[in-house]
Amino acid sequence: MSAVTLTNIVKKFGGFTAVHRMSMEIPDGSFVTLLGPSGCGKTTTLRMIAGLIDPSEGDITIKGQRINDVPIHKRNLGLVFQNYALFPHKTIAENVAFGLKYRDMSKADAEKKVKDALELVQLPHVSDRYPKQLSGGQQQRIALARAIVIEPDVLLLDEPLSALDANLREDMRVELKRIQHRIGITTVFVTHDQSEALAMSDRIVVMSNGRVEQIGSPEEVYNTPASEFVSRFLGISNILPATCKDVNGSGLELELADFGQINVPRDRAPNVGEAGPAQLVIRAEKLLLTDKTAPQDDRFTFDGVVEAVDYQGQAARYFVRVGEHQLQAVNMIDQHPFQEGTAVSVRFRPRDCAALPGATA
Repeated sequence: MSAVTLTNIVKKFGGFTAVHRMSMEIPDGSFVTLLGPSGCGKTTTLRMIAGLIDPSEGDITIKGQRINDVPIHKRNLGLVFQNYALFPHKTIAENVAFGLKYRDMSKADAEKKVKDALELVQLPHVSDRYPKQLSGGQQQRIALARAIVIEPDVLLLDEPLSALDANLREDMRVELKRIQHRIGITTVFVTHDQSEALAMSDRIVVMSNGRVEQIGSPEEVYNTPASEFVSRFLGISNILPATCKDVNGSGLELELADFGQINVPRDRAPNVGEAGPAQLVIRAEKLLLTDKTAPQDDRFTFDGVVEAVDYQGQAARYFVRVGEHQLQAVNMIDQHPFQEGTAVSVRFRPRDCAALPGATA
């Protein structure tokens, strides 16, 4: 069953179209992320689901009910934004209980719901404090408790982790996913951070310029990108011009300058349907750099030269020259990274590649 359905949604601001004919279904109980750069339409889409802005065209349904004309306070949604929006003059318990004020329930029932929500976010001991007495991560948890205490049909999260420092963000994304699993609530999460989307989502909706580029599981959108935009936005990709010589049931035969013929599995090239211009996609972590004296294995092997090194601690990002191409490789470091100017062997397996149609002008 779909908890949320968008059908041909369009949003225009004057002459500018922010969202173009967007359609998707969000399964009940799933964690779905709208991912894309600033201005891609992801927050506009979330705000239309919330009822903060109206779609120009199309229909939005929640639990099978069309809600285009239903005001925000009647949609039974939980909202969490990046600034938390806690009331500074209210205690934490009063903040969490705010959404229950307009529900028909006894004071005792409301207090129990607040207590349960604070325990769920692992902050049962802060009920008498005020927001200024809490850390940023604690305030974020309180904002989440306030959103879920009303038992919403859908939880909407708009960049809720962006105000936190890097380490706390990683801790909180694990915590958010734990809570979502625990209560089984349908969640729509907006972020521009690819690592958050990949780590937390059941499904990712990749957006660009108001359009959906791809919808799929984290593994699908990462390993089998549907477009050049998706392959570049998620992770570090090497995208090389190629010519597709043949398409058959088992795969594609691609011809590349400096690399020769490479056969890509059919399931890694779903959008290439005929011979002609194509592109080969190799993720940076799928390129292995070795010393030139290392023994051969089952990988394709090419000679390269390290042109630059971006040291990252446990790993290094290398810029490597192979013929006319500069490739990027991200490899774990055993002891010391390769130095600039080092001649290396560049290796990869065809099954780790993907293919796209040729670039359009």
